[in-house]
Amino acid sequence: MQYLIDLELSRRNLLLSSAATFAVAGAAGKEAVAQSVGNTMTETTTISLAVNGTRHDVPVDNRTTLLDALREHLQLTGTKKGCDHGQCGACTVIVEGRRINACLTLAVMHDGDEITTIEGLGRPGDLHPMQAAFVKHDGFQCGYCTPGQICSSVAMLEEIKANVPSHVTGDLTGPVELTTAEVRERMSGNICRCGAYSNILDAISEVGGIRA
Repeated sequence: MQYLIDLELSRRNLLLSSAATFAVAGAAGKEAVAQSVGNTMTETTTISLAVNGTRHDVPVDNRTTLLDALREHLQLTGTKKGCDHGQCGACTVIVEGRRINACLTLAVMHDGDEITTIEGLGRPGDLHPMQAAFVKHDGFQCGYCTPGQICSSVAMLEEIKANVPSHVTGDLTGPVELTTAEVRERMSGNICRCGAYSNILDAISEVGGIRA
């Protein structure tokens, strides 16, 4: 019987001591929160972006995506917001020579980077060869995915050139040989909901060269 009484007292002491510990921890937590409330937190950052050859100093919320920085801050609305989840490729731009989904990256991650959007590839009366090929081959219908398709295809051809073996010589500024299967695979991240894929392939083939 004495053993049971001692055990009950021990359990009671354990519970009382635990409650006291939680109370102290809670008070300390409230104090920590109270102290942090008065601290100034930096929520915006001014970044420098070189977009289409022009340098811009842009103050942005740290949570702003590169896509929103281009569209909302620089009014470069050629880059489209499609799925906003990196699944459709409509927001594709070229950053430091690489194609990326602008909706999946924060603007603050690209401070100082060189960025090319569809507006920087060509302009009316002076189209980029890929833009002209898309027009010639009707590589678009609604046109919403077209800026991303064109930026992706331009960067894709540059990727091919960059991976040409070093022992190969000749004019690497000319057409790059591709197969239709390779083009489809390399462009698989860009979706055309209108289904103009065959025309897009024709446009890329004309600019980049293709073999059966």
